Amino acid sequence: MLPRMVPHSLLILISLSAAAAVTGRAQQPLPASPSVYVQFDGGAATLDGYWQFHLGDNPAWASPAFDDSGWEKLAVDKPWGAQTHFSAESFGWYRRQVRLAPGAGNPETLAILLPFVEDAYEVYWNGQLVGKYGSFPPRPVWYSDLMPRSFGLGTAMSGVLAVRVWKSPLDSSSDGKVGGFYAPPVLGSPSAIEAAMSKLDYHWLQSRQLSFAFSALYALVGIFGLLAWLLDRRQWLSFWMGWFAAARPMAEVLLRLKLPIPFLIAMGLNQPVYVLGDITLWFLLLWLLDLRDDPRLMKLAKVLGWIMAAEGILDFGALLGFMLPNPVPFQILDGALMPLVILLELFPIYIIAAAVFRQRKLEPARWTVALLAFLYQSIFTTSVALQQGSRFTHWTLGTTMGDPMFMVFGNGVTAREAFGILLLVALVYAVYRYSVESRRQQALLEQEMRNAREVQQVLVPEEIPTVEGFSIQSVYKPAGEVGGDFFQILPLRDGGVLIVIGDVSGKGMPAAMTVSLLVGTVRTLAHYTQSPGSILGAMNQRMLGRQQGGFTTCLVLRADSDGTLTLANAGHPAPYRNGKELEVDNGLPLGLDVEATYSETAFELGVNERITLVSDGVVEARGKTGELFGFERAAALSMDPAERIASAAEAFGQDDDITVVTLTRLPVPAKNAVERPAPSMSPLPV
Repeated sequence: MLPRMVPHSLLILISLSAAAAVTGRAQQPLPASPSVYVQFDGGAATLDGYWQFHLGDNPAWASPAFDDSGWEKLAVDKPWGAQTHFSAESFGWYRRQVRLAPGAGNPETLAILLPFVEDAYEVYWNGQLVGKYGSFPPRPVWYSDLMPRSFGLGTAMSGVLAVRVWKSPLDSSSDGKVGGFYAPPVLGSPSAIEAAMSKLDYHWLQSRQLSFAFSALYALVGIFGLLAWLLDRRQWLSFWMGWFAAARPMAEVLLRLKLPIPFLIAMGLNQPVYVLGDITLWFLLLWLLDLRDDPRLMKLAKVLGWIMAAEGILDFGALLGFMLPNPVPFQILDGALMPLVILLELFPIYIIAAAVFRQRKLEPARWTVALLAFLYQSIFTTSVALQQGSRFTHWTLGTTMGDPMFMVFGNGVTAREAFGILLLVALVYAVYRYSVESRRQQALLEQEMRNAREVQQVLVPEEIPTVEGFSIQSVYKPAGEVGGDFFQILPLRDGGVLIVIGDVSGKGMPAAMTVSLLVGTVRTLAHYTQSPGSILGAMNQRMLGRQQGGFTTCLVLRADSDGTLTLANAGHPAPYRNGKELEVDNGLPLGLDVEATYSETAFELGVNERITLVSDGVVEARGKTGELFGFERAAALSMDPAERIASAAEAFGQDDDITVVTLTRLPVPAKNAVERPAPSMSPLPV
């Protein structure tokens, strides 16, 4: 019992003091570093201003009892690299004491929203891990797009918020003003945080709607281009157009859609997309500017394409190097590759310069494409070049070139994006015009091919004439295009037969017209002379000045009724006699030399013996491995029926027209054997 002299008010004071002492022992006091009193307006409060910050890493820094008063103060509305830690990598810690202001507006439970933090991080509330985004070394995982994340903190109370951040190694184009917070966290009730998250998502979608619309347009063009190529595999311009347009939406999906794809995987998959977009632009320009007929430029494009692909593989290797404890060598590799990348990015400008230098006469739509491609690529190459090593040079122009030029419904439009859309529109129009013109020319070419085929079919004998004392077989298998093979089988009045076989270089209507000239010449000459050498001599004179850089081979064979064979050859494959190649004088092809002469070779063909004449489409048939049918195979099959020889060459791999003519001497009854006078050998005056 207390003494009676102690006042009642003093007892109350002593009781309150004791209660306060007990409370102080039960709850650890917060450190003396700066804190913030939070008043929730609408259920949420922004934790802006200065936080305690320290580079490095120590698990003890998550504890609420840790004294962080010696740490520096850092704003959370911009990264640490833009403040006092330029180009800093690896770990950094943020801490903030949070005291709930007394009042009825405090929520029952708390959650926190971290809008943008670079790169991976963990969130601690009163020393307890409440959430994380990504993973830390030795197996780091971070994401290419900074995405807001929210975490529950449990029952509402005062406490210490600590955020452990890991910044990935800087690449060669980083300006060093990176790392950590880009915007202050938001604290509040779960419903308020959910509303704040929805608001961020809405603003993000609103700011990207133009970019998404452009990517969707690119995707549609890509799909239609590839479908057009699938319908007609000859439309290579549609192929290049399709893949060029498809590259942008693929990159959008990998890097800018807030998908949970780790940075290394997204960038690794983006390397072939990046290479695809560049290379297809090269070939688009080569086709549209009519430069694909330049073998040196086409070869250069292919070589540089392989170099670009190899660079992409090396660049991906540099990305994987970021996972190692010491990424410095890979940062050096990343920087060393950039000059090569910049040089490769200049190749479209070289293609355009080549078209200008060659003074290509092109329609305005194609030159518009060239101009826009020049601007599009120049802006990109210049900005990439200026950003290299910018944290050492402190140049800002490269970054500024990537800033929006103007806004459209809250969407920033950069210079390269603006020229990219204009380039796509110009490409679509130019490709459309090109396709229409190509289809028109293709239709004309196909009509010419049909006409040439009709001419050639008329000139090829439909029926083999019957010649007493001989069995004659012939097979003609045209290739896919009109070729220049021709042959004629002309019975002679006094018995025997005149066989002419030849090949005109070239295809299409010019070859068909040359064949018609030769066949007409042979038929006319046969009325005046049956001398193979004289016939070739006259044909040579007719072909002078008509070759246009090509040549014509021809072999003329006269078989007399008594089995005497006389032949002359103008560069044509030698015939086979009983399975062996005949040794004959081989003169020049027709039309090359005004003084060319053609000697004759005579021999006897015995009963049941065979001579086989073939065009070069037989010996030059090419298999899938590139192997030629060859003379040995032709000789081995030369005693087979003509159809079997032609079919064997066709099955091996037909590249050209195939013509086979066989002549077999048959026994003739003695009463029918009539000795006839020697035919006239006088040549036709030309």
